[in-house]
Amino acid sequence: MNQKFLDVMNDEGPVTIVTINANPASVVNTWMSYVKVDEDNNRLYLPAAGMHSIENDFVQDNYVLLTMGSKKVEGTAGPGAGFHVKGTGKFLAEGPEFSEMQARFPWLREVLQVNIDQIEQKI
Repeated sequence: MNQKFLDVMNDEGPVTIVTINANPASVVNTWMSYVKVDEDNNRLYLPAAGMHSIENDFVQDNYVLLTMGSKKVEGTAGPGAGFHVKGTGKFLAEGPEFSEMQARFPWLREVLQVNIDQIEQKI
């Protein structure tokens, strides 16, 4: 994770989560301020109130694509930086990450853990 990605994640905006191999693809959204960035383990944690379509897709294939961006962070061609994050996901219903996220977001059902394979700056 580089500093520009972390700067984008510190802004507020939508995060789009897509199952990249589902047919048709499932797409859900959340907010960047809801995402816990775990630099040490190269993971993201997202509270899931719904996300049933993503969870159902994981039965066959748990690869996901997340997109996020901020117009406040300088990008490759001026104002605005955006990223694609590719990785594998799983849903947690217990454990320390679940408990920590549930304390912040009592409405969550589970926590989506994304193990990052690649972070690519798009703009």
